[in-house]
Amino acid sequence: MKSDLFRFPGLIDVHTHLREPGGIQKEDFETGTKAAVAGGYTQILDMPNNAPSTTTPQALDDKIVRAKGRIWCDLGFNFGAARESAKYFKNIYKKAFGLKVYMNQTTGPLLIDKFADQDLVFKSWSGKLPIMVHAQDETVEIAIKLAKKYKKRIHVCHTTTNQLGPIKKARREGTLITCEVCPHHLLLSRDDLKRLGPLGIMKPPLLSKADQVKLWDSLDLIDVISTDHAPHTLGEKYDKLSPKFGVPGLETALPLLLAAVDKGMVTIERLIAMMSTNPKKIFCLPEQPNTYVEVDLSKKYQISNRGLFTKCGWTPFIGMTGTGKVRKVVIRKKTVFSDGKFMDKPKGQVIYPN
Repeated sequence: MKSDLFRFPGLIDVHTHLREPGGIQKEDFETGTKAAVAGGYTQILDMPNNAPSTTTPQALDDKIVRAKGRIWCDLGFNFGAARESAKYFKNIYKKAFGLKVYMNQTTGPLLIDKFADQDLVFKSWSGKLPIMVHAQDETVEIAIKLAKKYKKRIHVCHTTTNQLGPIKKARREGTLITCEVCPHHLLLSRDDLKRLGPLGIMKPPLLSKADQVKLWDSLDLIDVISTDHAPHTLGEKYDKLSPKFGVPGLETALPLLLAAVDKGMVTIERLIAMMSTNPKKIFCLPEQPNTYVEVDLSKKYQISNRGLFTKCGWTPFIGMTGTGKVRKVVIRKKTVFSDGKFMDKPKGQVIYPN
């Protein structure tokens, strides 16, 4: 890898949890988009499992109003699936980039585990944008059957090894299916749980070393890298009765994956495809003219909790080696981040599907 500045297109993350409203003690639109920019992201999409959930037009509009004037990168929203939210799909699909269907347990109140309800939301979804499924193990096969039945586009979130076979089979059969992988599943394993304790708890859980290798070996099958940035306070993670699922990841994804480039595990061109080109195409994201990220590839350093912009203030990747420092982020000709500092005022825009 050359020891100089490398210019990336603005990175895109279609799977983040910015926690506003309802969880602003751990993240909000301002701190979450700062974390995104510091990590090289210029467009991100926010998930709907807030309190209250983003399952009504009013809740979606409330997020849009809250975000305006406070965001450092461009921000769009995904809508939440619930039986009672299906009646709104035809009214909101021009404002949302995808429908998130939680078919297995996670943090938040949006679990849909009854087949009749799953069938209803797949049938009712409007527009060309994907249904994003949180579907583990055999549940992913139910999601694929429903996508086939109703001829819907489907996107499998945080793919692990159990989903690879059904995804490959569905593609052979003509299903419109894409999928994403998260850095924490590529770079952490069950072996790290002793060190991490509750900080390593997430859904889907960390994989065995063997499954982690299989995930890397299957990278050509996977379309997108998404962080599933899911910050919680340390108090929430160490709650002995009910520790929260999820880890932050916006600021660490690029340097950790560039370290993988150094090791020959993936090419920089493939990273650009998975972290910019593919998510833009799959989710019909708007153009960002004159937008780029300058990274000093000569820098190598240990990931730490120091200097993080995420409000939760911690990372599960502490002590791991990162490659590349984000030196400058330019959005629409305006420098918004330079050498660790934010410039002027927030200039991010709320975005809508093309």
